[in-house]
Amino acid sequence: MTELELLGPRACGPALGSAVLKASAEDFQVDEVLDIPLSGVGEHLWLWVEKRNLNTEEAARRLAKAAGVPLRTVSYAGLKDRQALTRQWFSLHLPGKADPDLGAAEDATLSIIKRTRHSRKLQRGAHSANGFTLRLTNLAADHSALDQRLEQLKQTGVPNYFGTQRFGWQGGNLVEARHWAERGALPEQRNVRSRLLSTARSYLFNQILAARVAQSDWNRAQVGDLLAFTDSRSFFPAGVAECSDPRLAILDLHPTGALWGEGQSPAGGSVQALEQGVGLRESALATWLANAGMAHERRILRLPIGGLSWHYPGPDILQLEFVLPAGCFATVVVRELIDLVSAGQTDSSCVF
Repeated sequence: MTELELLGPRACGPALGSAVLKASAEDFQVDEVLDIPLSGVGEHLWLWVEKRNLNTEEAARRLAKAAGVPLRTVSYAGLKDRQALTRQWFSLHLPGKADPDLGAAEDATLSIIKRTRHSRKLQRGAHSANGFTLRLTNLAADHSALDQRLEQLKQTGVPNYFGTQRFGWQGGNLVEARHWAERGALPEQRNVRSRLLSTARSYLFNQILAARVAQSDWNRAQVGDLLAFTDSRSFFPAGVAECSDPRLAILDLHPTGALWGEGQSPAGGSVQALEQGVGLRESALATWLANAGMAHERRILRLPIGGLSWHYPGPDILQLEFVLPAGCFATVVVRELIDLVSAGQTDSSCVF
């Protein structure tokens, strides 16, 4: 499946050129932002880990093996890209045990930067944000046009699509999810079930957002919308007064789209009709999610880009630095600028 099929249209105009991302791990750096004061005492050992070309699950397995504990006792806040240089927290439950020697887990792909104790384990989704440093190489685009587009993104944000990573290579996860949905069955393996349900939900959300982008109302509230703050999972209905809330203009408050689950969308008016229309077009996936007992949730349609800055280390290199809320994708920011191509490509025919 193509990127356009998995995500949807761009909001800020055509791509301004092309570039390569992740020519090396250092070109895609992620730092987890965790606003939790750690006490220094307790039965959980927290580790600040740097990983290079290593996914989060494999890092957890390595830490568990080196510590001599079951994998289930190792926790992390979120999954990070494999093809990247990432720094994130892990916690190990070690009641009544001294700090283990974790040297066996470390090599050129994994190093433990810091360790401390805490009274509680690290919960999934506990991080508030991720900081990104992206280096785009083989850049073929006009710098002044990029500068103008980046200034625009500072003011407007970008559509908060789930990135193509969520759907697997060439949309393979979505193909697999459709297979199970058409059978009306669920995989027995918990991790596979979770991955495919998440894929289906993400795809339906992207379809809703794509329709709003096509209508040019993805970034403004209308009566019937459900509004949410950037860092909140709660939402409230928009009436006439709420549609003029000044916090919408400063990218603090946003319209939301459905993360599909049981029951009817609590949105109203044309927003509800749009979401129901997506559910009808993708009835197998929508029914599958509802029957799996997924609760109806919401996700902001507009992604604000915190602390966005950039410079050009060379004529064909663009370096971006910014912060995004947890669960959001850096690649959808880049997508509003340029097409990403594989190393060696000279045009945008190999978009991924």
